[in-house]
Amino acid sequence: MKRLFFILIAVATLFSACDRSEVEDVYNPAEDGIVGNWLSKGADVAPLLATYFKVDSITADFKSNNTYAVTSYAAGVPTNYVGTYAQKKSGTGAIWTIELNQSTPTAVTSEGIFEITKAGTGYTMKYEVVQTEPNIGATPPTASAGFGSSNGGALGQSNIQKFVKR
Repeated sequence: MKRLFFILIAVATLFSACDRSEVEDVYNPAEDGIVGNWLSKGADVAPLLATYFKVDSITADFKSNNTYAVTSYAAGVPTNYVGTYAQKKSGTGAIWTIELNQSTPTAVTSEGIFEITKAGTGYTMKYEVVQTEPNIGATPPTASAGFGSSNGGALGQSNIQKFVKR
C-alpha cells in the first residue's frame, strides 16, 4: 500500500511539473501551410534575388494570425518586410496559393505559390512569388502551371526560393 501511495505521488508530481505551454505544438503542413519560422541561405536563395539584389539569406516568420515578418540580408545588411498574408490550398497536389500584403517598408502586394515537403526530420518549402501591386508587369505563378511559371514561364527557375523550417 505504501508503494502504491508513493507511485501515485510520483505520477502526480510528474504531471504537475509539465506545464501545457512547455508542450510544443505539432506542425502539420497539410493544415498549417506556411505557418512557422523559415530560413533560406546560400544556394537556396532564388538566383534572381542573389544576382540582382545580392541577397545572401532570408528569414521568414509566418504567424497563425496571418501576419508575417521577413528579413532579407544583402552583404550582412538587413531589410525588414512586414505585412499580412492569406494562404489557400490550390487543389493541385500539395501546392498552396499565397497573397502577401506588405505594409513595411512600402505598401506592396505579391502573389504566388508554395509547397512544403518532408525532408528527413524537418520540412523544406519551395516558394515563388511576384509583385502584383503596384503593377510592375509581372504575372504570378499558378499552381496548375507549377513552379517556374512566373511571367508565363519567362523567369524559369530563377525566381524559386527554397526555405528550411527552423
